[in-house]
Amino acid sequence: MTGSASYRQSRSRPHGENDHDGAPPGSATQASPAEGELALVATPIGNLGDITPRALEVLKGADAILCEDTRVTTRLLRHYGIDKPLVAFHDHNERAKTPLALERIARGERLALVSDAGTPVFSDPGYRLVQAAGQAGLKVVGIPGANAAVTALSLSGLPPAPFTFMGFPLRGTARLRAFEQLKALEGAGFSSTVAWYESPQRLVGTLSDLAAVFGPDRPAAVGRELTKLHEETVRGTLSTLKNHFEKTPPRGEIVLLMGPAEQAEAGAGDVDRLLADALSGTQSLKDAAAMVAEIAHLPKRAVYARALELQAARKAESDPTTTTQGQGGD
Repeated sequence: MTGSASYRQSRSRPHGENDHDGAPPGSATQASPAEGELALVATPIGNLGDITPRALEVLKGADAILCEDTRVTTRLLRHYGIDKPLVAFHDHNERAKTPLALERIARGERLALVSDAGTPVFSDPGYRLVQAAGQAGLKVVGIPGANAAVTALSLSGLPPAPFTFMGFPLRGTARLRAFEQLKALEGAGFSSTVAWYESPQRLVGTLSDLAAVFGPDRPAAVGRELTKLHEETVRGTLSTLKNHFEKTPPRGEIVLLMGPAEQAEAGAGDVDRLLADALSGTQSLKDAAAMVAEIAHLPKRAVYARALELQAARKAESDPTTTTQGQGGD
C-alpha cells in the first residue's frame, strides 16, 4: 500500500533497505524521499483502539497534520505519544488553507489530513483539497480505517448494495422537499439503502418526515454511539423507530439508515410509467428521458421521442381546443 511503504522508506528505514510491501523497487507506487504527499488518515469513531498501525506510522512520519479540531486531534496524538505540528483545517477555512497546503506538498512535505472521527472527507472537510491536489498532479494516498456509515450499514440488517450516503439531512421544509425528490427517484427506478448522519435533537423529526414521505412501514435502522461503551443498533420500521426514540430520547453520534422499497413498490415498470414519474418532478424532458433510458437500457433517442409523444398527449388532455385545431366549423 503506497502510503505505508513511502513513509517507512523515507522516514524510518536505513538507506538502501528493500521494501517488502509487494511493490517492486522503482515502481510508480513508491515515493522518492523528496516527493511530497497528502495522506488521508482515518481515525477512530469512538474506540481509540480502532486506529490502525499504518495510520499511526503515517501520523508519526508527517511534517504536519491538518485537522478539523486541534483539541480533538491533540487528545488522540497524546494517547499514542505523537507530537506533531497541527494545522486547523475545517469548513470555515478550507478554501483559504488549501493553496498553502498545496505549496507545502509541492515543496516535498508530507501532510496528513484527519477529521475529528472516522474517514476524512466523508461528510467532513477536505474534498476541495483532494480535488486541488489531484489537479496539481500531487500525490494523494488513503489510509483506511473506521467509518461510521459503513459500520452502521454492516450492523443494520438492510441490503448492503446499492448503498447511498447522503450526509446530513437538510433542515425544516427543505428536508421534506429533499425526501420527496428522493421518493420521485424511486418512482423512476432508484432502489438503494440510504444513510444519513443526524443529530440526536433532530432524529425524531427526520424519522417523522421520512415516514410521511416513504410510508411508516419502510424498514430502517439507527446506529448510535458506534464502537463506544453504550453502542446501540435499533432496527425496525420508520414508525417504530420514531415511536422508540420519542419515548427514549437518543444521545450521541447517530447514523440513520432506510432500506429500499419492496420490489413491487419500486419495480421497473414500462417506459411510459417511468417517463410519467420522471416528468412529474422538476426534471427537463431531456434529463428525464436520459435517466429512463439508462434505467430501461434503451436508446436515448427512442426514449426521448416517446417522451415528446407523452408530453404532447398531456398538453392535449389539458387543453381540449388543441384536438379540434385546424378543423372547419359546421
